[in-house]
Amino acid sequence: MVEKYPIDIIIPVFNEGKSIVNVLKLLEEKVNTKFRVLICYDFDEDTSISVVKEKNFTFPISFIKNKSSGPHSAVISGFEGSNSECVIVFPGDDISNQGILDEMYAEFKAGNEIVVASRFMKGGSMIGCPLVKSIFVRAASYTLFYLSSIPVRDASNGFRLFSTKVLENIEIESSEGFTYSLELLVKCQRIGWKIGEIPASWIERTEGKSSFKLFYWLPKYLKWYFFGLATYWLKRRAETVKLKKLNR
Repeated sequence: MVEKYPIDIIIPVFNEGKSIVNVLKLLEEKVNTKFRVLICYDFDEDTSISVVKEKNFTFPISFIKNKSSGPHSAVISGFEGSNSECVIVFPGDDISNQGILDEMYAEFKAGNEIVVASRFMKGGSMIGCPLVKSIFVRAASYTLFYLSSIPVRDASNGFRLFSTKVLENIEIESSEGFTYSLELLVKCQRIGWKIGEIPASWIERTEGKSSFKLFYWLPKYLKWYFFGLATYWLKRRAETVKLKKLNR
């Protein structure tokens, strides 16, 4: 039986190569809460796999093969492979935010079912983002915060903590990209479960290729963007959220 840890850190990878080692070393150095890492990958030849297996870390690592392909399916495969109190979806190229994971866990223990790593609150930052993508994510986040009852300033960031309660109860209808993250946020808010945020930094990757496909995924993001607005303006109720089961 796999030991249960307070946090499972899900890292979807795609040929990260040696850069993934730096990400894992910083987790080892900066995270005090006990955790396990779930490396979620598309294919056996992914350069991340062999590099990680050559190294020794003080925390356990599980390798989870994507049931399909792409970042959405990789993360969902990680959700299904988790047995922790909560999961944190962490970018495979992030070397800036390992130090906030303990704080995210503390926010979860304080009663928050989702904890957002926010680029747009005081203390957060977004550096090197392409202009069109920056305009889109900022506009979506700001309007949801100011024109609806979404209580966080960064609605679109895929880097966040989800409680097991959220994953076991809320049905994920999304099937592309990182839209599951916005979907779970707006559904959790409609149900009335607590959501927290802490500041985080985001730096455009300099190695590898980003899997973010703005124009392809835009209609799918907009579906959940309007879902979030409807909760406030159209007074949509919790009963309209598709659930697996509801354990309150």
